[in-house]
Amino acid sequence: MFIMVINYILLVICVLVGVAFITLMERKVLGCIQIRKGPNKVGYIGILQPFADAIKLFTKEQTYPTMSNFMPYYMSPVFSLFISLIVWLTMPYELGLFTFSTGVLFFLCCTGLGVYTTMGAGWSSNSKYALLGSLRAVAQTISYEVSLALILLSFIMLVGGYNLELFSLYQRDFWFLFISLPLFCTWLASCLAETNRTPFDFAEGESELVSGFNTEYSSGGFALIFLAEYSSILFMSMLLSLFFLGGNLLSIMFYIKFVFMSFVFIWVRGTLPRFRYDKLMYLAWKSFLPVSLNYLMFFMGLKSFFSVLIM
Repeated sequence: MFIMVINYILLVICVLVGVAFITLMERKVLGCIQIRKGPNKVGYIGILQPFADAIKLFTKEQTYPTMSNFMPYYMSPVFSLFISLIVWLTMPYELGLFTFSTGVLFFLCCTGLGVYTTMGAGWSSNSKYALLGSLRAVAQTISYEVSLALILLSFIMLVGGYNLELFSLYQRDFWFLFISLPLFCTWLASCLAETNRTPFDFAEGESELVSGFNTEYSSGGFALIFLAEYSSILFMSMLLSLFFLGGNLLSIMFYIKFVFMSFVFIWVRGTLPRFRYDKLMYLAWKSFLPVSLNYLMFFMGLKSFFSVLIM
């Protein structure tokens, strides 16, 4: 148990360092896309910039709106980061961490819980902009979770279990990407919506809502929300690589694919404008839901056909 705890603490440290460097990568890539320099002053070619930002944020004065509901306001960012870090346990690391036989279900539970932290942060701030941002985020997340769950069910039909190790096992010679390209595109777009990223960043619609659900947060609270968001982006990139691009978590090739998928999240932010909100909802219920349902039926039929064939 002691070794497990030590391993998990090391995992959390690695995730937080990864978050620091993905923010640096994002700023550099956006700089290249917009034909300007990214951060380049702090340290060699700006490599220490994320740490400078973290120190600045955590040492600034913490402000509390006088009309806010203090406990939910204070605890929402903490729970947000906690949920986005604990979900990393589902990954099959084979390094003495917890082994989940129901990792997929645990992941779905954690993404469902993430809605409550956003809602708590927006409601407890007692600000109309924050409340509108949180309501948008909740509606968006609930809508896209349906298609995520259906896509996961399709793959559960194929691999025959809820353990994420099975995905590495079944894709040793053949990637799922080749038999389910539409599902890959749907999953990628749903991940962007789940993590409130451009072009689906309605929870933080700066042009309409000042800063969305985190309008009233400053210093440490804002930093925790920021860390939770980027930790979720990293986890979704890793999950995307595991589900569609195969690979063993102990191989370097898996991490190259993982970094590429993280780069895709940033690339999308640099190239696409924000959707209109009704179009976002239309996309979830009229486009993604039928595609994922049809694929689920197809995989169920495929599984039944092969089981009859074997018998």
